[in-house]
Amino acid sequence: MSESAPLIGTEAAPVPPGATAEWFSGAGGARLRAALFSPPAAPLGSVVISPGRTEPIEKFFETALDLTSRGFAVLVHDWRGQGLSHRDLPDRLLGHARGWRPYMVDFDALLNAFAARLPQPWIALGHSMGGCLTLLALAEGERRFAGAILSSPMLGLVTAPVPRPLTRVIARAHCALGQAAAPVWRPKGAETAFADNILTHDAARYARNEGQVAACPDLAVDRPTWGWLDFAFQATDRLATGPGVPGIAIPVSILAAGEEKIVDNAATRTTAARIPNVTLQDVPGAYHELLQETDDIRAAFWSAFEDLAEKAGIVIRPARRP
Repeated sequence: MSESAPLIGTEAAPVPPGATAEWFSGAGGARLRAALFSPPAAPLGSVVISPGRTEPIEKFFETALDLTSRGFAVLVHDWRGQGLSHRDLPDRLLGHARGWRPYMVDFDALLNAFAARLPQPWIALGHSMGGCLTLLALAEGERRFAGAILSSPMLGLVTAPVPRPLTRVIARAHCALGQAAAPVWRPKGAETAFADNILTHDAARYARNEGQVAACPDLAVDRPTWGWLDFAFQATDRLATGPGVPGIAIPVSILAAGEEKIVDNAATRTTAARIPNVTLQDVPGAYHELLQETDDIRAAFWSAFEDLAEKAGIVIRPARRP
């Protein structure tokens, strides 16, 4: 029998009605958290949401409601190293990774644990790091999804002013010298003032997300480690040159933010060109977090989602939010 896990609600972002969370076991027995959200009527299918670096389940309450109102069952999970899932280091604020393979084991364990409660067909929705790892899972042989939509996927990193090849060498050297768990510089987008942020133009959603972490500091993740940076290069390199991407048969929709400053849109275009059935769309005026953006920018995402769902054989009901 599964063990229930907490969900953190705030006044600006209450826990959606009927949402439940539980623990499951990932690679090495890591204790990981996931949450289920049910639609008000018989589901049309299911959407599995894989968040970006630092993002907990709670940040996607609004997206889960948007999807359940369109008729989907929704599964959202905390990757290892963030949210309330297992963290590899005593300092839980450091975002660490030990290569990309444990994430693949975790993702497979997630799907196996919840498969019986996720009506087919399935759509994968990944943002940033979650978009990278979703695409990597598909490239490594995951075949249970009928379609995938990726929001600002991490298919390359902006490392300026340090050139990316040099940053890759530095990260690998730190790991080789036993410094994988040491923190890197503070990442772009980590500012605490809305006026300085490069994630969203929406002040209310920005404040809502900050309020969730303030309500539960255990949700917080700050600087990445050299190990995390090395993992990011390994994962993006495998997608850029590895053998699996051209074998992805399902429709894949990729949305790139027009004012992106965190991931490399040029790398996104390069990797996207390797996917046989891909639609790549630029979203003008958008910062990195498309699903946390203003309503007009979010509308572009939902239009792309509905197009992707149709390609996956799903006709979406008109959205009716409670």
